[in-house]
Amino acid sequence: MDALQGEIVACRRCPRLIEYCAGIAETKRRAFRDWRYWGRPVPSFGDAAARLLVVGLAPAAHGANRTGRVFTGDRSGDFLYRAMHETGFASQPESRDASDGLYLRDAWITCTNHCAPPDNKPLLEEIRECRHWLREELKLLTDLRVVVALGRIAFDGYLRAIGRRPGEFAFGHNLAHRTGAGEPTLIGSYHPSQQNTSTGRLTDAMLLAVFQAAQGEVSAHRQSDCS
Repeated sequence: MDALQGEIVACRRCPRLIEYCAGIAETKRRAFRDWRYWGRPVPSFGDAAARLLVVGLAPAAHGANRTGRVFTGDRSGDFLYRAMHETGFASQPESRDASDGLYLRDAWITCTNHCAPPDNKPLLEEIRECRHWLREELKLLTDLRVVVALGRIAFDGYLRAIGRRPGEFAFGHNLAHRTGAGEPTLIGSYHPSQQNTSTGRLTDAMLLAVFQAAQGEVSAHRQSDCS
């Protein structure tokens, strides 16, 4: 898995995104002018023996593209890690930089796209190019029991990565699907973007409910593994 993450960081398949990430790292945001931005594809993060997989959209330009760790240094991450901490998947409820001591228990976080896209909108061909990495990760994540997809793009991206058509399964918040015999349970969730959280479309309680459902799936499999 470490070797695969190194390949992701070195990826140059999407020139538009590589140029954008590097440009943001040069110009920076005034509040982070003293930071040395990551400015490259952001690797996935977590426990390689995870039973839970979380799939997001893409690094934020001044979040993970700055810190080098997914969902770190922005408000989306604040929402996500609070819920994961309350359900035992994260060691702490917030993450500010890649050296702050956060680690994940029984969980792995990846993205549909590993590069920050302009306006948080990757192009369709960029999504297709990056799907290769998710497929490779899924080959290595052999203990998965549940997948939480943050947003419709992540939901559809995961389905395509496992060879299913997105139209086969309806996306809905905290709506769970069995995608096939032996496949992990797939749970949809609204993405914890500022657009969703500031308008109340997604609340802390709503996101917590998703991870409580995921926790229930993982706990059920733990019990069956021990019996």
